[in-house]
Amino acid sequence: MSLSTADVQKVARLARLAMNDTEIEAARTQLSGIFELIAEMQAVDTTGIQPMSHAQDLSQRLREDRVTEDNQRELFQRIAPQVEDGLYLVPQVIE
Repeated sequence: MSLSTADVQKVARLARLAMNDTEIEAARTQLSGIFELIAEMQAVDTTGIQPMSHAQDLSQRLREDRVTEDNQRELFQRIAPQVEDGLYLVPQVIE
C-alpha cells in the first residue's frame, strides 16, 4: 500500500504536526515502507502455528506470596486530618 502526499498531509493535520514539503515526502516514504512490510507479514501463511508470548521458551520465576510489611492502618488513621468510620474525609473539589 502506497500513501499519497495528500494522505500524509491529512495525517499530519490530524496529529497537529506542522510539516514542510520535504518532511511530508520523507514521512510518505517511511510510512509506505512500513505498510509494505506489514503487507509482507500478513501474506505469510500462519495456519497451524501456535501463538507465543516470547521468541524464546522462557518461564517467569515465581516467588512465594507472603506478607512482608505489618498492617499500619491504625497508625495512618491516627495521623490523618479527618477520619470518620474508618474512612478518610477529603474536601470537596468539584461543585
